[in-house]
Amino acid sequence: MTQDTTTSEAVSLLQELGLQEYESRCFLALTQLPSGTAKEIHEISEVPRTRVYDAIRVLESQGLVEVQHSSPQQYRAVSIGEATRTLRQKYSDRIDTLETHLEAIEHREVESDNDRVQEVWSLAGNDAIDSRTFDLIDGADSEIALLVVDESLLSEPLFESLHDAVERELSIVLGGQTKQITSRLGTELPNITTFETGLDWLTGPWSDHEVAISRILLVDKATLLIGSYYPDSNDSAGKERAVYATGLENGVVVLLRRLISSGLAPASDPGK
Repeated sequence: MTQDTTTSEAVSLLQELGLQEYESRCFLALTQLPSGTAKEIHEISEVPRTRVYDAIRVLESQGLVEVQHSSPQQYRAVSIGEATRTLRQKYSDRIDTLETHLEAIEHREVESDNDRVQEVWSLAGNDAIDSRTFDLIDGADSEIALLVVDESLLSEPLFESLHDAVERELSIVLGGQTKQITSRLGTELPNITTFETGLDWLTGPWSDHEVAISRILLVDKATLLIGSYYPDSNDSAGKERAVYATGLENGVVVLLRRLISSGLAPASDPGK
């Protein structure tokens, strides 16, 4: 990755975290200097010199830049560790504030079990589906059955959620489409029953444009999440889709529960 590409991506990320383009460029310029004047910042960042002062004032107010009141004035960026902590806290504070506002706005009544019997919803994007997966695992009351087909889904946050479920003494069954996935699950969670699935139709054989199953999660025998993706896509994470179904009597839930039960053969069972 070239220096220009790295700088461009860093500018984009800083903008996503709330800074404007000129502010981002000035901050990055200062990270390349022990300290610098507005003229030096302008020369490195290519931000118009008259706009450097405005950008620095914003960066100073956000705790990202220090100012030495000399002639000419000198500026320096705080350390990378301090800057990332500041931005992370700012991001976290905004999310907390948003949560407070959303809770104040929300007026939906709590749904009863009868209201949820025949619900089927869809989700798009790996991040959103991961979030729902972790939420379902964290909210499980008694039983979790997880079948992983796409090996890239085996992330640290997933294992953290599963470890928490183990500590809650839930019934957990973990399945993998391949020996590699099953082995990784068994290594990370050695006291949990693991399976290697015999459901070959989950992944193939497929043509380049076919969709494959990425994950299946069944919680408390009543809530089901099924993910799908294009295995050969360059952006498989971004293109993952999922169906989310609830209700003990939901036909989709019943069907998948039976398919999972019939398609898994135990690879190891530490409890026996």
